[in-house]
Amino acid sequence: MEIKDRIRIIMEREKVPPRVFAETIGVQQSTLSHILNDRNKPSLEVVMKLHQKYDYVNLEWLLYGKGEMMASQEETSFSSSNSDYLPSLFDENLINSSKEPAISENRKEMPLRNAENAPKEIVKQEIRYIEKPARKITEIRIFFDDNTYETFRPEK
Repeated sequence: MEIKDRIRIIMEREKVPPRVFAETIGVQQSTLSHILNDRNKPSLEVVMKLHQKYDYVNLEWLLYGKGEMMASQEETSFSSSNSDYLPSLFDENLINSSKEPAISENRKEMPLRNAENAPKEIVKQEIRYIEKPARKITEIRIFFDDNTYETFRPEK
């Protein structure tokens, strides 16, 4: 079983069509279509987006088909003990942090907008059909293979 088949299994489990699935994980519909039709292999970015959205999926199963589809409870939840926690690169550096507050005069802080709750703007589109006056045939020319032609004009 290939990774595209495992992605398809996740889609079936979630009961969502490919269009919705692609939107849910944040990739283009064409990207998912190329993966499912075996035209392209999924990039690491696609796999990580999928795993971030559906964190119950065992990453080793998704990538290699090893183990169970569902990640065990220990893998999906963070332990509360500090010995199990490894800080990421983006955590504040607590070792070298000073006791003085950071100077924020050059920093502009803006509240985050919640895009999920923002109402979508309704777009109304109006189509106008412009009628043109009826056209009339004024002349017909027929060309022959001996480089001659005849012209016909309708009677008025």
